[in-house]
Amino acid sequence: MSQTINAFNARLTDRVRRIYPDYDADIVVSQIVEAFWPEGTHRRQRARTPSNRLWSQQDALLITYGNSITDGSHKPLDLLHDFLRRHLSDVVSGVHILPFFPHTSDDGFAVTDYRAVNPQLGDWADIGRIASEFHLMSDLVLNHVSSQGPWFNAYRQRQAPYDRFFFEADPKEDLSAVVRPRTTPLLQEVETKDGPRHVWCTFSHDQVDLDFRNPEVLLEMLRIIRLHIDAGVRILRLDAVAFLWKEAGTSCIHLPQTHAIVQLMRLLCDYAVETVVLLTETNVPRTENLSYFGNRNEAHAVYNFPLPPLILHAMQSGTARYLHKWQSAMPPAQLGCAYLNFTASHDGIGMRPAEGVLPPEEKARMIDTVQQAGGLVSMRALPQGGEEPYELNCSLFDAMRRTFDGEDAHHIARFLCSQTIVMSLEGIPAFYIHSLLATPNDHEGVERRGMNRAINRHRWHYPDLLALLDDPTSEQSHVLHGMSERLRIRAKQPAFHPNATQFTLSLDDRLFGVWRQSLDRSQSIFAIHNVSSETVLLSPPRINLIEDDSWVDLLTGKEIVATGPDIPFAPYQCRWISNR
Repeated sequence: MSQTINAFNARLTDRVRRIYPDYDADIVVSQIVEAFWPEGTHRRQRARTPSNRLWSQQDALLITYGNSITDGSHKPLDLLHDFLRRHLSDVVSGVHILPFFPHTSDDGFAVTDYRAVNPQLGDWADIGRIASEFHLMSDLVLNHVSSQGPWFNAYRQRQAPYDRFFFEADPKEDLSAVVRPRTTPLLQEVETKDGPRHVWCTFSHDQVDLDFRNPEVLLEMLRIIRLHIDAGVRILRLDAVAFLWKEAGTSCIHLPQTHAIVQLMRLLCDYAVETVVLLTETNVPRTENLSYFGNRNEAHAVYNFPLPPLILHAMQSGTARYLHKWQSAMPPAQLGCAYLNFTASHDGIGMRPAEGVLPPEEKARMIDTVQQAGGLVSMRALPQGGEEPYELNCSLFDAMRRTFDGEDAHHIARFLCSQTIVMSLEGIPAFYIHSLLATPNDHEGVERRGMNRAINRHRWHYPDLLALLDDPTSEQSHVLHGMSERLRIRAKQPAFHPNATQFTLSLDDRLFGVWRQSLDRSQSIFAIHNVSSETVLLSPPRINLIEDDSWVDLLTGKEIVATGPDIPFAPYQCRWISNR
């Protein structure tokens, strides 16, 4: 017992010394333990060892706002719970409820109180009911807080400890190397009791960055994590974590101290009695993104950010060439780690993750096609000056209405194909509620709220939504039924375990395919998707079906003969060809 405690203390001390070399490590370690395990709680005797048992093929996540469904009379969280039970109880295993805290802007990401549920959504009891039936993911918005919240108001009054909670900088310093996700000025001048100060605002002037050079900021975040774990949260999404640590003269992204803080949080989670998964949100190119796995000592899972732009390009262009090239170079996740695969979220489709993968002319064609489908483009400022597209803002369902050649009759099939690719790949699939519900662009929301991202943050009136889902001819019914059926099939296939073996198949550019094999090698699945509007024939020998096995397409139930005729793929058809 003493050896395990000593091992934990040694590892925690090492991380503290890397983050706070000028502080007494023993004192900070003691404060961290007290913050994460307050009186009445305890930790595991031994660390939870990395394994692939944290998840299975039965896992899939819904991404939603707490008020994506409303009716004007019931609490939105109650309506969400009702929708989950009616339509998704055997379809998804977990729910990511985007920031459900009191806030002032950015649909929840300018938090005023991490310890409360936004009363317009419901209360902690409502959160708890959902957490009792689904794995609950919440956002730890740890880079910044609202400029109108009590923390920043106390900072402006120079009240301890908040007088040292926010990152200040001198506007005369050279900050040209700072990587920016926005075009707004980085520094904001504010009046305080002691005169004007310039505070750091990575995202907006209503989102003021915290100063993690002060260990009190980290301790407060750990207390908040503990509160959320006690409330039933089992997946912690570290929002905008890449920007956590700042140093003038650097890029202020992915700095060593940032990685050390993630490692510290992972260590605490490994010793938590509760099973807690850390997920990092870093909308950056592949190598930078994968760095947050660390050496199996940082995030349990990372967002697979290149997927949204690459899958959208494949579906619009009719070729999987670039998607195939990128996927062929992707390493398998380390033991105890997993990718979170998705095509759409509350944010736009990020273009930075496509850097070095899609040529400029292909990105330009994507942007033009999305704009023709009614979508918008948001920009980011470049360190050397100027701007470039940062994300495409569009309902994914509407983005799929058009290809590079225009509109056609295959809209729904094309959209379902894009989502089936996500279900087939190594990792845990996650689906934005507006993808499941085939939600169109919300142009009225953009005009009313004055922000591009509102185009993909529609709020459904629940009676209207239920009526559409009950109508078998509606797009909403078609899409939800199609995706649900495929997810139910997927949940039964061990070859779709998030860490099952994967090999990318070399096929006709119009076909994107992977071979998956279960961890015990009992099942193989050839998951093949036609991303074009043409019928494509595939010869069975191309995928080396073993003749002694019986093969079946899980999606149609039809037998596939290893020595038989060419396998036809209708426009946007997907096949999961399995020997079990």
